[in-house]
Amino acid sequence: MKHADAIARTLVEALPYLQRFADQTVVIKYGGHAMVDDELKRSFAKDVTLLKQVGIHPVIVHGGGPQIGRLLERVGKESRFIEGMRVTDKETMDIVEMVLAGLVNKEIVANINSAGGKAVGLSGKDGGLICARKLEIRRNAPELDVPEIIDLGHVGSVHRVNTDVLALLEKDRFIPVIAPVGYHRDEAQSYNINADLVASAVAQAMGAVKLVLLTDVPGVLDAQGRLVSMLDSGQAQAMIQEKTIAGGMIPKVECCLDAIGNGVSEAHIIDGRIPHALLLELFTDEGVGTVFKETLETG
Repeated sequence: MKHADAIARTLVEALPYLQRFADQTVVIKYGGHAMVDDELKRSFAKDVTLLKQVGIHPVIVHGGGPQIGRLLERVGKESRFIEGMRVTDKETMDIVEMVLAGLVNKEIVANINSAGGKAVGLSGKDGGLICARKLEIRRNAPELDVPEIIDLGHVGSVHRVNTDVLALLEKDRFIPVIAPVGYHRDEAQSYNINADLVASAVAQAMGAVKLVLLTDVPGVLDAQGRLVSMLDSGQAQAMIQEKTIAGGMIPKVECCLDAIGNGVSEAHIIDGRIPHALLLELFTDEGVGTVFKETLETG
């Protein structure tokens, strides 16, 4: 009976969240260990299927860096990175698109469909979904009078998100699964775009209630290594300045701050290595990661 009572309490705890998020869009960046561990793949597929079943609209944006790296190695092509971004020439872009929009995307779609959902795979080229522009990195060099411009090849940023196709899929109860490949129509060029950036841009364009980034870390940690469960924009910026938030966590946090600064109610960084982390974060009072809000309620 104790076990049954615990289940009942969990369901009741979820009720206000189910009511609050009903008919709302939740954009999920799917990456890290959750994409490679078979049990976590099944767990994630069930989670997003459940969200759709209870009237919440999940939109998934996925990564695929390790899979791209493995295929490049198999064809004898070296992976090069500058400031954490893959240098992407034409040949590498062909492989990136093949892996992301083909292999990885369709596996996620198949997993969700096997869990009872109705998923549709897209890249940013479908329906003009992600209009991209070439990304330039400017780096100051003491020996130069002007900043050095670094060319990463076919690496892009999001210029605009066309939400028409996503709105149609949501209306017909499909779950969109997006590969982060954008397209510049005038240049007739495909661009590899960081999946976190795409997820944040899609969340803003869709007016999502939440942006959730699945990662391989528990969330934001304080100076003592303890999980910080909630941050507002000012607190997060201060932690970046103090270098408490550092390294690869900085761009993820900045994606979250960009989202909540542009209409997304809340953004989350959660540990995708925890089974059903998505449901635990969305539907329980305690959650399992870090939630970002523009301002925290007081009093």
